[in-house]
Parts: sequence; C-alpha cells; structure tokens
Amino acid sequence: MNDERLLVQEVAPRDGLQIESKWVETADKIALIDGLSACGFTRIEAGSFVSPKAIPALRDGESVFKGIERQEGVIYVALVPNVKGAQRALDANADELNLVMSASQTHNRANMRMSCEASLEGFGDIVALAQGTKAMLNATVATAFGCPFEGHIDEDRVVSIVRAYRELGIDGITLADTTGMANPRQVARLVTRVLEQVPASALTLHFHNTRGLGLANVLAAYNAGARRFDAALGGLGGCPFAPGASGNICSEDLVNMCDEMGIPTGVDLQKLITLSRTLPALVGHDVPGQIAKAGRNCDLHPVPDYVRAI
Repeated sequence: MNDERLLVQEVAPRDGLQIESKWVETADKIALIDGLSACGFTRIEAGSFVSPKAIPALRDGESVFKGIERQEGVIYVALVPNVKGAQRALDANADELNLVMSASQTHNRANMRMSCEASLEGFGDIVALAQGTKAMLNATVATAFGCPFEGHIDEDRVVSIVRAYRELGIDGITLADTTGMANPRQVARLVTRVLEQVPASALTLHFHNTRGLGLANVLAAYNAGARRFDAALGGLGGCPFAPGASGNICSEDLVNMCDEMGIPTGVDLQKLITLSRTLPALVGHDVPGQIAKAGRNCDLHPVPDYVRAI
C-alpha cells in the first residue's frame, strides 16, 4: 500500500440506504453501485443480508448482488448478521463478509438482539462457514468511540475485542464511530493502540458526522497511521437502532479534502460529484454533502459585469 494513499471505501448502498424511508428500486440500487464502481473505489459495501423485517430497505440483497456489473479490482462487500445471512451472501457471490458487534452490550442487544458473547460465538460459526471459499472476512467493532445508551466505552475493551476477532481468524478490522461521538484526540489514541495489533492495510475507520467532527477524525486517524476509511456518497446513512444517529462522512467531501491536501485516493472526484447530485431524486430529500452543492475550489465563477466595468 502506498504510504500516503488514503483508501475510501464506499458504503452508501448499504449503510447509506438502510435508514431511508423511501423504497429505492432494485434497478436503481444496481445503477448506483455500477456508477460508484466507475469512480475508482476498490471496495463497495453493496448490501446486507439481514432480516427483511429488521431492515426492509435492503430486502433485495440477492437481486442487487446478482445484478451489478462487477469491475475488476473492486471488492463488493456484504454485511451479515449471522450464519444464515452469511450463507445468503456467499450464494450471492459477495467478495467480502462484514460482521458487526458492538463494544456496548446495550447497543449490541438493540442492534443484533443478542449479547456480545453470543455475537462472538456466532462469528466463529461464520468463520467456519467461509473457510474454503473465496470470500474475505472483516469484523466491525461498533460504538468503538462511544455508545448512545452507555456513553464512554473503555479503550481496553475495544482493544480486547479486536484481539478476539483476530484470534478467530478474521483479518480485516473496522472501528466504527456509530453515532459520531468520537473526537480527534481520542481517535489518535485508539488508532495508535490498535495498529500495534493490526496492520494499516487491514484496519478501517468508520466515522459519522453526527456532531460535525467526521473529517477532523479522519485526519487524526490518518496522521496516526490509518489508511482505510468508510464513507457514503452524499453523506447518507445512520444506524436505525441508535437514537440521534445521522449520516456517514461524505465520500465526495472526503475525496475533495484529500485532493486539496495532495493525498492520493484514486477516486475520480468529478464523477463522484456528478453521481452525488442524483441522490436527492433517488432518496426524495436533500443530502448532507457539501462539495456537490458548493463545487470544487477550482470551479470558479464568472466575474460580474459591474466588476468588469470598474
């Protein structure tokens, strides 16, 4: 991995759409993912295989995965809650399975309907199921930086969960700030500790911009050595089981920041902005992203006639 490159991993088709009240047609989901594939992403979370009753907005996971036009070099990720969901994802040819457990017992019960201990036991079954397949495994520590029910999360607990994931044979690790409770100093401290156990090439940071610190937290993690970050087109998203949750950090805003700072991402910003501008029609409301509204710094405006006349 390039020491300077920041990898943006797109999660709008899953984490972005899961909270939307308006049904997005399967064909439109497929078109969105195909559009993202053309922007230069190397990982796209294309859907989930959870109960349709729990997340009705993503009940068409199989059809989406079977309908997308897969691009060489792009990993298409599926979120799975249990062995049943993992089998469905494998049958749909997902390239990577993303497992999720909260550091908070309360949030895990709200989100997964089980204790953390039961989740970990289930992860072992998923690891066994995936052995011998081409699918890679990633496990997320949700509420790693704070829980909307319990508040502060002890960093030692997060580190111990990361260690448990690795001992199960799961290579990829994500630290998720599920409801945007992280601050940059906290992020730098925890990322530094986790990178003692996990190489930067296997660690992802998942931030939300709930309290306006999303991109500041990215920079703190990047400066601490992290190189992989989840983001959602337009800043869509939010956890439906966490009070007060709002959108993920915005993909095009993140790529724009990196472009302005000279940090390579490999993502075509103009294509991304163009795609983001289609979102309000797709989801039926305005979206939080800023750069699609304001334009890039290089998108200059014509000089007014009255100024020319002076």
